[in-house]
Amino acid sequence: MRLPVDGEFILNSGSGFYVSAGQEPGCGQGVMTQFKDSESLRWFDPALWQTAETPHDLQQGNFLFSVHEESVPCQYDDVIFKALSSFRVDISSSQSSIPVKSVSVLGKLFESGSEFMQYLSSRSGRLQFHGSSAVTVGNLGCGDPSGCDCGNSVNHERICNTVTCSSLSCKKPLLPVGHCCEVCGAVVNIYYADGFNLQSYRQRIHQNFLVQTKYKSIQLGMSKIFKPQQLMGILPFSTSPEIQVVILDGENGAKSEALAQDIVKDARSNGLNLQITGAEFQASSGSSSNDSGGNAGVVVGAVFGVLIIITLIVVVGVLVRKGVVKMPAMPSMPSIPSLGSLKKKSETGDVDGPLDHGFDNPMFDRPSLMPEIPGLYATETKNSISMTQTGVHFINPVYDENETDFSA
Repeated sequence: MRLPVDGEFILNSGSGFYVSAGQEPGCGQGVMTQFKDSESLRWFDPALWQTAETPHDLQQGNFLFSVHEESVPCQYDDVIFKALSSFRVDISSSQSSIPVKSVSVLGKLFESGSEFMQYLSSRSGRLQFHGSSAVTVGNLGCGDPSGCDCGNSVNHERICNTVTCSSLSCKKPLLPVGHCCEVCGAVVNIYYADGFNLQSYRQRIHQNFLVQTKYKSIQLGMSKIFKPQQLMGILPFSTSPEIQVVILDGENGAKSEALAQDIVKDARSNGLNLQITGAEFQASSGSSSNDSGGNAGVVVGAVFGVLIIITLIVVVGVLVRKGVVKMPAMPSMPSIPSLGSLKKKSETGDVDGPLDHGFDNPMFDRPSLMPEIPGLYATETKNSISMTQTGVHFINPVYDENETDFSA
């Protein structure tokens, strides 16, 4: 039986067929061929991809380790489907298109967007690629020597939905940027200046460290990431580029921490030649190493924050001066009386209020209410009690105050 290249078998559930191993008689019973569920294969499943630096390394099996986001083809990658293999992949995405540099299908390389769109509309293309989005080719390669962002962060949740995380036994698991699961190992953060070359640095790490026998079991992934910077630790205002080096091994991170220390030491010793301004690492054992140069982004963020606050104060001051913004009136504070006035007030009472004479005495305080009683002598005044400005005094009928001059 001879089938076309875009032919397909439609089988009932649980059925199968045999493919003959040869045409010679007595060649055997044949080989059992088993097919996977093609509808379950998704573009954003990291387990379906193998990453290599060159096509030659891909053929030789020299694969690279990377975080989950970069295990899926990035916007600057070349995508190669094996020439003698069939596939059907769901290309549904969080966006309308999935940009890549090029795609190779059935041994043919597609680098032009229009040419690949024409292939997608063919019978084979419709069978191989299906879903809500479209793969677009023709994206330029990364032109920044310090590296470029993969671009798969927008599909981070979709990628992680296909990943199953294993249980860990290390003291302090780490979660690298772009990864879906916590890991046991170490993460090194490299801070660089203009002139840094990511590809050259990756080769340096491989030649100086990974070729050593003690680091044979190490998995190392290196990529450029953008970490958000926060104003006063709360408000995000910018992102800071840095190089993330993820180091894993199968021995609970013991060798990973040793390699991280070597990388940080090498970066500090040769930072001037490598255009590296600082380096630090964190290990799943709980140990870490901080470098003052690594906090440059935080310092710059703090400076920008202070400048923004000063600018706001100046702008508000100018607006208030021009009358555009009016300051709210401050409530008037009651005047604080002096000690002297308090003393005087306590002695004399309230000037505006009535004078306090104490208890009312009908005999002395109100002479006008007293009845007129004739005196004992004819020359005596009618009232024996009189009120003057100096107080209350009694009139002595024996002495006449107009005739007697008494002084003490």
